[in-house]
Amino acid sequence: MAKIGDRNRELIIQAASEIFAARGYAATKTMDIANHAGLPKANVYYYFKSKKNLYRSVVESVIDPLLQAATPFYENDDPATVLEQYIRAKIRVSQQHPHASKVFASEIMHGAPHLPEDIAEQMMEQTRVSSNRIASWVKRQLIDPVDPHHLLFTIWAATQTYADFDWQISRVTGKDKMSQADYDTAAEQLTRLILKGCGVKSIQPE
Repeated sequence: MAKIGDRNRELIIQAASEIFAARGYAATKTMDIANHAGLPKANVYYYFKSKKNLYRSVVESVIDPLLQAATPFYENDDPATVLEQYIRAKIRVSQQHPHASKVFASEIMHGAPHLPEDIAEQMMEQTRVSSNRIASWVKRQLIDPVDPHHLLFTIWAATQTYADFDWQISRVTGKDKMSQADYDTAAEQLTRLILKGCGVKSIQPE
């Protein structure tokens, strides 16, 4: 029974991600989500109680991997390793959670009116840790004197674009869908640009 419940929750969250991404929060009806998921409307309320709770679950479905993407900043002090792993993780989020990523981006662009305060604080704390790590590299001359916040903004924009602007990417590349090789190329190229552009030096093992 638990497996059926988990499956239904995932179906509803995926359907909600697609509908919220296409229409926005206000224009989305619970019935439309249920129909898209192929489940009765009652199931949506059974698992999530309200549209607001479902929206939060959609946001959390991409927030969790976004927070996990910053793990290298907590676990490693080598700037080349951390930045490469971070960029690859951020690209993976756009690849694996494209619709939820669009929902999150739209939420931010509209001033985060529905973003729960506890989630916003988690993201701020992650940004503080990441920024402080970059600042410490600058101080130790392991990276050129860049502004930590603006470096993060650049990485966010470059990686998020593969989810938020998929229509434009498809038109330019002539592909309906990016392949794994395309995502790998994107991660490799962005990593080279960041590491060389910021004069990143690796910490040599003792």
